[in-house]
Amino acid sequence: MNRTILITAAIFGIIAIALGAFGAHGLKQLISVEAQQTFETGVRYQMYHALLLLFVGTTTFIKEKSKTIIYYLVVVGILFFSGSIYGLATMEVTNINFKSIGFITPIGGLLLILSWVLIMVSFLKEKRYNS
Repeated sequence: MNRTILITAAIFGIIAIALGAFGAHGLKQLISVEAQQTFETGVRYQMYHALLLLFVGTTTFIKEKSKTIIYYLVVVGILFFSGSIYGLATMEVTNINFKSIGFITPIGGLLLILSWVLIMVSFLKEKRYNS
């Protein structure tokens, strides 16, 4: 599972950098400043969680079962949170009404929060930290 987590982290990182550059340069003249800031929020949270997956995939402080759960929470969380933000921010360009899927943005955010909670619980259970 660690290999899958690390590969996914790298893919999310690559996509975040590409989308960040696209948002800063390709979308600059096409969408409003507010939409650009919204798009940037999606990129930023995607990168934060790509880095989180790098940590999860390399640490020995989290049990494998918890790593698997964290992995799926983060993957679905990024897809829902950042993915819906990308759609909502680019509606001016795509002419696709992403407002109908806007409800998944907070669901994605909740999944990301839950991944961090599970990491905290893993640390609290870790006997090496109790000294």
